[in-house]
Amino acid sequence: MSASHGWHFKAKLRARAYGWRGSALAVTRLKEALSEIKAVAKSDPVIAGEGTVSLMERIWPAFQDIDTSSGALGTAVTRTLEQLIPILADAPADHAVRASWLERLFDAVQEDGVQYLAPVEERWGEIARYPDLIHAYADRLLPMLRRAWADQEHFAYVAGTAICLSCLLEAGRYTELQDLLAMQRMRFWSWHRFGAEALLRQGLWEAAIAHAEATRDDRGGRYDHRAIDKFCEGVLLRQGRGEEAYRHYGLRTAAGATNLAVYRALVRAYPDRDRRGILLDLIERRGEKGKWFAAAKDAGFLDVALDCAAEHSADPATLVRAARDFRDTDPRFATAVGLLAVRHLLAGGGYDPVVSEASEAVRHLLAAASRIEAADWARQELDGLVEAPCAPGREPFRQAVRMALSRPGA
Repeated sequence: MSASHGWHFKAKLRARAYGWRGSALAVTRLKEALSEIKAVAKSDPVIAGEGTVSLMERIWPAFQDIDTSSGALGTAVTRTLEQLIPILADAPADHAVRASWLERLFDAVQEDGVQYLAPVEERWGEIARYPDLIHAYADRLLPMLRRAWADQEHFAYVAGTAICLSCLLEAGRYTELQDLLAMQRMRFWSWHRFGAEALLRQGLWEAAIAHAEATRDDRGGRYDHRAIDKFCEGVLLRQGRGEEAYRHYGLRTAAGATNLAVYRALVRAYPDRDRRGILLDLIERRGEKGKWFAAAKDAGFLDVALDCAAEHSADPATLVRAARDFRDTDPRFATAVGLLAVRHLLAGGGYDPVVSEASEAVRHLLAAASRIEAADWARQELDGLVEAPCAPGREPFRQAVRMALSRPGA
């Protein structure tokens, strides 16, 4: 049936098709393959399931020579699989076809050199779908895991560990799952999360949280701690314990590339909470108040932003841009921010700032001050700053402020 479908991605994902620097191209090819499979899934989900298996089989052979140190390729693979696994799990394939898919995927997992297919292993029970197939893979791997984990002196990794744990969970074999996990002397959240989920499915949500918390290990790294936090937060939210979820986990788990993104993520997660309160809670919990200036400004809480700007850790360049942007719309705010930018530059603040930032700060500050009839006050403040001692190495910035003040019309 589906074997006759001509998948374009196959020609571009051949074994060892990419060299050491092929990460960017590989990411592009993954996006193309994903789009191709998703397009087919709209009309024939079984063929799309076949295409998904074919792609998963090719990931390690095609990408094995690529430098993955940046993490970009690994992230792209994970995101691609997260979108493909539902297509594979939901495909209305008959028992024989699904059994064949699982065998092919099992071989691919065994050959996978860097566990690209870890997300597939973790959801194996869902992908298997048929009860006898779920039990079969659990029984296939369970004896090996028991033997390996019975040895308390040595650590032995068994390829397909998550497959077994996933199948025990989906089969409802909770006692066997917990007994097996209890044998493992090292606690990894990637494995013990199945035990926490088993407790949750039995309605033992408090025990599930306790199980997750007990899995914390400083050797597991930040990723494991964040995943545990997200699990516990989700459990509490589903139990209607939003305040507890927010205080114990939400303020820790909110993530983003910037503090503004962190704030917005937490607002989305807790839309009924006071936004100003969320911002203040984040600042208190996470510290480095000065670095929250941009988040507070963009969130519209300018009084909080000014408090942040007064901290030495505030970035002068960010303050200068804010003085420029608010010069016309909120000159009082721009004046205060511009003055703080100059103060921080002279006091040694900022990471490798450029001297021109001092001149820009003065220009925007005086322009804003003139709009609120505070130009004389602003000049007096600046005169006081340039007459006072500055941080070692910041003499050029002080000179730049003097020159900016001496320009005609300043």
